[in-house]
Amino acid sequence: MKKFLFFMLAFLYLAILVTTCGKPENELHLYIWADYIKPELIERFEKEYQCHVVYDAFDTNESMYAKLKLGATGYDVIFPSGYTYELMLQQNMLDQIQVEALPNLKNLDPKYLPDVQEQGQFIYAVPFAISYSGVAYRKDKTQVNERSWSIFGRTDLKGRMTMLNDIREALGAALKYLGYSANTLNKSEINQAADQLIEWKKNLAKFESEQNKHGIASAEYIVVQGYNGDMLQVMRENANVDFFIPKEGSIISIDYAVIPKYAQNTKLAHAFINFLLNAGVAAENMQFTQFSSPNKAAFALLPESMQNNPALFPPQEILDKSDVIKYLGKEGDLYNQAWDRVKKS
Repeated sequence: MKKFLFFMLAFLYLAILVTTCGKPENELHLYIWADYIKPELIERFEKEYQCHVVYDAFDTNESMYAKLKLGATGYDVIFPSGYTYELMLQQNMLDQIQVEALPNLKNLDPKYLPDVQEQGQFIYAVPFAISYSGVAYRKDKTQVNERSWSIFGRTDLKGRMTMLNDIREALGAALKYLGYSANTLNKSEINQAADQLIEWKKNLAKFESEQNKHGIASAEYIVVQGYNGDMLQVMRENANVDFFIPKEGSIISIDYAVIPKYAQNTKLAHAFINFLLNAGVAAENMQFTQFSSPNKAAFALLPESMQNNPALFPPQEILDKSDVIKYLGKEGDLYNQAWDRVKKS
């Protein structure tokens, strides 16, 4: 009996020990978009800081946010887009990022840097990447005479096109086509965009965000809505694919590096963010992802072919017509209602 009690107590002690122990101090957990950071850069960071990096990938801001709200913890650095970052900040989900721990912050273009709080001592997010959504198509399968969002109205491509399974991106494309802001709170404009999207939906194979790269590369799809970096990655391997930002303007997403409230390795998290801010690292990662960066110092290190690529760095006349997606608060429910109507149509 005494031996049984001894083993029971020992088992309970070990169980408590396991559940209360955190992860190793030399382990960094990331929650990121797929194909977002060059693997060799992660290996370089691991070697430099004698640590191990573990990462999970998400395909939409909504799925990432939902997972976090359902209780997923253990991440040290997360990379939400701007409107989701604003929501997370409002809901007190983020830890402070200490400016003094980020000497490479000086490499960023100041216009992209969030307001520094507490006399410059901390911020809540560091801008990391900029994406522009547009249209990729197979040059060997169709001709594109007008670089417009109206391409999704082409009945001759019925069943061979996809749009992003993302509320703000899909509705945003329709809003831009109609000449409205992608952040409008005008109910009539949002409903008009939903009506337009319902018309386009008749020509789509589906709304999806995970397989558009593979689908356009394999010619399963002839036209897809996608992010410039993703499509430029495909174009690097497939000369039959082209990409354009529609004449009506793009939906712009700025992704941020944030540290969640529950992060256990904040010191390593700061080191990783500062590592990504290094001009050479940022330039190398841009060449891998094909997404542009707010890192001003990195731009000069890029090859001229990238510096002059309008799909990577759009001309001012396109930027003037484009909108950075913003968090719209409770009024954003208008978009949810419109999206529900589109999905049920």
